[in-house]
Amino acid sequence: MLGRLGRWCFRRRWWVLAIWLLAMVAGVLSAGPVFHGLTGGGGPKSLESVAANQVLADAADRGGTVVAVIDRIQPAASGVDTVVRVAADDLRRVSGVDTVATPYDTGVPKAKTAALIAADARAVIVQIQLGKLDKLARHDAVVAISDRLHKLGDELVGAGQSGTQVRVGGSAALGKQANDAVQGDLALAEEVSLPVTLVILVFVFGGLVAAGLPVLAAVFSAGSVMTVLLAFSTFTDLDNNTVTVVTLLALGLSIDYGLLLVGRYREELGGGYAPEVAITRAWATAGRTILFSALTVAAALSGLLLLGIAGLSALGAAGVSIAVVAMLVSLTFTGALLGVAQRWIKPSKRAARRIARYGDAAEVGFFARLARMVQRRPWVTALLTGGALVGAGAPLLSATMHLDDVNSFPRSLEAVTVAHDLADRFNVATSPAVVVVARTDPATLDAWAARWRGVDGVTRVAPADRVAPGLSTVNIDVAGDPEGGAARALVAKVRGDRPPGVQSWVTGDAARLTDLLGLIGSRLPWAIGVTVLAMVLLLFAMTGSLVVPVKAVLMNVVSLGATFGVMSAVFEHGFLAKQLGMITVAGLNPFVVVIVFAFAFGLSMDYEVFLLGRIKEYVDRGLETDHAVRRGLQNSGRIITSAALLMVVVFGAFGLGRTGTVQQIGLGLAVAVAVDATIVRCLLVPATMTLLGRWNWWAPARLARLHERVGLRHTVLDLPVAVPAPRRPADDLVESEPEPALG
Repeated sequence: MLGRLGRWCFRRRWWVLAIWLLAMVAGVLSAGPVFHGLTGGGGPKSLESVAANQVLADAADRGGTVVAVIDRIQPAASGVDTVVRVAADDLRRVSGVDTVATPYDTGVPKAKTAALIAADARAVIVQIQLGKLDKLARHDAVVAISDRLHKLGDELVGAGQSGTQVRVGGSAALGKQANDAVQGDLALAEEVSLPVTLVILVFVFGGLVAAGLPVLAAVFSAGSVMTVLLAFSTFTDLDNNTVTVVTLLALGLSIDYGLLLVGRYREELGGGYAPEVAITRAWATAGRTILFSALTVAAALSGLLLLGIAGLSALGAAGVSIAVVAMLVSLTFTGALLGVAQRWIKPSKRAARRIARYGDAAEVGFFARLARMVQRRPWVTALLTGGALVGAGAPLLSATMHLDDVNSFPRSLEAVTVAHDLADRFNVATSPAVVVVARTDPATLDAWAARWRGVDGVTRVAPADRVAPGLSTVNIDVAGDPEGGAARALVAKVRGDRPPGVQSWVTGDAARLTDLLGLIGSRLPWAIGVTVLAMVLLLFAMTGSLVVPVKAVLMNVVSLGATFGVMSAVFEHGFLAKQLGMITVAGLNPFVVVIVFAFAFGLSMDYEVFLLGRIKEYVDRGLETDHAVRRGLQNSGRIITSAALLMVVVFGAFGLGRTGTVQQIGLGLAVAVAVDATIVRCLLVPATMTLLGRWNWWAPARLARLHERVGLRHTVLDLPVAVPAPRRPADDLVESEPEPALG
């Protein structure tokens, strides 16, 4: 079937290219609405902390805030108050603005205006409260407010306050700036990764045209992704992680798949087959591997659907869709491109020389020698590599979980600098550890909250605030990290001693982290179980073995442990963080951990399929496992290594991003791919397969009979046009083997 698909796209290339060009245009047009609709993430309303925030959002008649810090001025200097008041009047006329507060407002208690002046008397705050707005209206309001506030700096300089700086922050401004930063990170990653990828592919293929095909396929995949994301955004919220990860996946998978297909096509050309026959043979073998690979990636991501968190469920569904899109682009778009560029795609000289000299199943070359060396001492290799991976995962034992806060963004963002200014110079906490929401009046809530003053670790209990008639809140701050152990212990105490006689909720950073970890912990075993079961079933369908899938899952677990150990060492403990330009944070984001686990697990199985697909070809020919491993690794090792290098380039480019989440995802996936394609595939897999020998292909009798009936394996393909390869002298030097089964 896949061989016929490749031949069809090869023949009807212009129709296929036109269809994908339309998909690309639709994706480009969808990008703007997707980025404007991004949210900061969250959790299900069944969680108490999320429900509390929803109660506040429904009851309040206001939206987010914009805060401007006007720095390097003399607040009492002549003319400053006039300039600020004029700007405030302009801001009040901006559509969507509810209130504006300045230190120079009249008719306001002096304590309130004094709180808007810095302790060092060198800066003041202007607070703008937005009304309830939809996403687009809030975006437009923040842009208009920011433009007017930045003009205020020039006006104050004209009033004699030389050196004045105006920085714009607040919750609404931070959301916009963060989305802009993520969009910039994605653009930078694509601008860096695609040219570098092209250069590497030129060296791999020895020609610019052949190298350009996987890159072009990746561009079309990444462009078409936006249409899929826009469709998902119509019924669920998308956060920054979703766009980042699916773009990563689209680029990485498309380049990998394109590399595998073009490489196999050139190999078939080197065997003496005409272009149309070569593409049929390539799609019938490498195309089958890609089909299994896409299914394994999709299966790995399907576990995200069971976590009950809208953002992760949307990410899982989008990721499954992107894996399918990448597969379709590779199997159709790449086939059409080969039809257009067939005169410029030359046979693989290396493959042609090897086939002419040794035969098409030779055990010569670097990777065959490496496999032979491993097979001489399989126990030593398995113990050393396994020990190294376990050692790399050691930092994970001391890792902590921490949700994103302002420290996850670089200081280059104005809103981040403003948040630090508010905490350091205006004594305004960036976010309280515990917030109690109760359906009562402020006085009653104040009377209850007084019991928490003087409790160990509590630094401040703020006066209760009225949100709406019959609804009040009180903030409780703690010493140290607002998401640390002390803060989370306080959450448990407060939830055990609620305001009596009224409906109440406990939220805040510590409460939200506690609730999310509890939810993820309760559902993660089910998600992992579904993912592992799907992997085992797919690999069983491909190999007919029960041992190979179980072994692959175990090796992936060890590999992922090493990946998370490296992430913890870099981002939490600061190991090489400065040299790598990474942001050190208080702990790993639990969302990022789940995302990296799912995607890295899928990509690891991706390379497992690449290698097993080739080994299984030789096993089906009747070769012993050791011979099949050497030949399979020799024929796929270069492709796997090249594909991994390209994937590391793509993911590493995302590590250049400015936001902590993008950096964690990029570096985490880059490390996972690098470890898996080198240590695991080139050393650990040959060692363990040598130790297991014929037991690699064992399955219970009933499952073996089931695989005989419904298993997916190569079948003989009747090629309509065959150009036989010339007789090779080396044919007499190798065992007589049937032609590789195709289909």
